[in-house]
Amino acid sequence: MSPKVSIQDLIDQLDQLEEEASTAIAATEDSESLEKVRIGYLGKKGRLSIVLGVMGTLPGNERPLVGQRANTLKKQLQGLLSERYKTLKQDALNELLEKETIDVTAQSSGVPIGNRHPLISTTEDIVDLFCGLGYRVAEGPEVELDQYNFTALNIPEDHPARDMQDTFYLDNHLLLRTHTSPVQIRYLEQNSPPVRIVAPGRVYRRDAVDATHSPVFHQVEVLAIDEGLDFSHLRGTVMAFLKSFFGDLPVRFRASYFPFTEPSAEVDVQWKGRWLEVMGCGMVDPAVLEGLGLDPEKWSGFAAGLGVERFCIARHGIDDIRRLYTSDLRFLEQF
Repeated sequence: MSPKVSIQDLIDQLDQLEEEASTAIAATEDSESLEKVRIGYLGKKGRLSIVLGVMGTLPGNERPLVGQRANTLKKQLQGLLSERYKTLKQDALNELLEKETIDVTAQSSGVPIGNRHPLISTTEDIVDLFCGLGYRVAEGPEVELDQYNFTALNIPEDHPARDMQDTFYLDNHLLLRTHTSPVQIRYLEQNSPPVRIVAPGRVYRRDAVDATHSPVFHQVEVLAIDEGLDFSHLRGTVMAFLKSFFGDLPVRFRASYFPFTEPSAEVDVQWKGRWLEVMGCGMVDPAVLEGLGLDPEKWSGFAAGLGVERFCIARHGIDDIRRLYTSDLRFLEQF
C-alpha cells in the first residue's frame, strides 16, 4: 500500500517543481535542450504528470485545489517555454547574421573580367570608323511614327516599297522602326545642313528566324548633306570605311533601288573567295530634301546603311546569326 499523501505535500511538490522547471528553462542554450526540458516536465510521463497521478489519493473535496494549482503551473511553464524559444531563435539569427556579415567596402577578389558582346564591339568599331571620318552620332526612338519611318522617306501609303519591309504595326500610327533612317529625318528637322551623322540602333521586321535572319537586328546608317556632294563622295566614303574594316579587298557597286535615294547601289566585298553583300547606299532623293524644306538645287547628300550582324558574322566567322542572341557562355567566351 502506498503511503498517504496530504494536500500540503502535493502543493509543496508543485512549488518545488515550479522553481526547478523555471531554472532549467532559463538555463537551456538551444531549441533541442529546451524541448527535452518541456518533455521532462510537461510530457505524458513528465514530473507534473507524476505529481497529478498521486492526486487520486486525496479526498474528493481537496482534489480541485491541487488541480487548480497544477493548471496554473502548467500555463506558467508553457509561457516560459514559449518566451525562451523566441529568445533562442533570435539569438541564433543574430549569430548567423554576425557570422555571414559581408564587408561591402572590401575589395573584390576572384571576379572574372567580362568582355564586350561581339555585336556591341562590332557596332562600336563601325561607329568609331565613321567618327574618324568626321561624322557625329545621332539616335532616335525604336517606337516610331509612320510619318518618319515611311512617308518622310518618300514612301507614301500606297508605295510598293512598303511591301519590302514587313512591319510590326502598333496603335495610333505607331510602329517598330524597320530601319534607322527615321533618325536622319528627325535630325534634319532640328539641325540645318551641312550635317554628317552616323545612326546606330536596333530595328524590327517580320522575318522568320533562321541561320541568317532575325525579326530583331541592328543597323548603322550614315548621312551627309552639304553643298556640292555627288556620288564620288559617297563612293570614296564607303571605300574608305570598308577598307578600314575588312582590309584591302576588292569592292564593287551594283545598281539597286531604294525609295529615298536616287541613284542607289548595293555594295559587295570579295570576302573569303566570294562576293558578300554588305551595304546599301545612294544619293538622297530630292523629294526627301524638299519634304524637309531644303532646296535640292543648293543641297545634296548621300546615305548608306549596313546590318551589324552581317559585319559581325563575317569578321568572326560565325555560322548562325542565332548564336548572337542566345547568351550561351560557351559561345561568348570566345570573344
